[in-house]
Amino acid sequence: MAALALAVLSIVLTLSPALAAAQTRAPVTVFAAASLRNALDEVGADFTAQTGTPVRFSYAASSALARQVEAGAPADVVVPADADWMDYLERRRLIVAASRRDDRSNHLALIAPVTSSVRWRMGAGMPLVRALGGGRLSVAGPDVPAGRYAKAALSWLGVWASVRDHLVLADNVRGALAFVARGEAPLGVVYDTDAKAEPKVRIVGLFPDASHPPIVYPAALVAGPVNPAAAAFLGFLQGPRASAIFRGHGFIVLARPNR
Repeated sequence: MAALALAVLSIVLTLSPALAAAQTRAPVTVFAAASLRNALDEVGADFTAQTGTPVRFSYAASSALARQVEAGAPADVVVPADADWMDYLERRRLIVAASRRDDRSNHLALIAPVTSSVRWRMGAGMPLVRALGGGRLSVAGPDVPAGRYAKAALSWLGVWASVRDHLVLADNVRGALAFVARGEAPLGVVYDTDAKAEPKVRIVGLFPDASHPPIVYPAALVAGPVNPAAAAFLGFLQGPRASAIFRGHGFIVLARPNR
């Protein structure tokens, strides 16, 4: 039975979105990391234009998404911002493991309000606390992937110990972005795609990729009765049209999904 289920899933994922959607007009519900909002909204609109199937998105921190799925929230597809939270769901058999693909990446950026004069080269021992000028560094909370990436990067640069008592924590990465955009924090750590989507901030510098774990965006079907349109959407998400949209928003599309 397991082999048969995997065979059926493989067939569904290779169907064209139009063919699969022709079988059902049931909406596709996608739980996704907040940092994906702009790109996924565009992908969803394109999918709907191609198939006539509506896509509903619920954006939040990856930790919140995983716990909502665990609590039985009605989702068809889940797209967190790191492998750890997808692993959390996979260990609990809450996703269709065979459908999982890790095929998007990102960069981590230090940002400031667009009017800020702060400028320096990113490097070990950078004067981050002095640059805050008595303000706080805006980061996502410790359960959120962007928050964990930020801590890892700042630790790698040798400045975490000095700055950890000068933080303002947000529920998700878009919240961290908002603190800086509103001028409530002089600096923040977000994905560079978030910064590019917000005209009220600018990128001070990018953290070295080696300074934090690889940033990945896994996507998978949520376990349960398979909505054929959901499987078609997942296939569309991994296809060339969606990849072009993600590149347009500054995401890195991995040449070969690593799962």
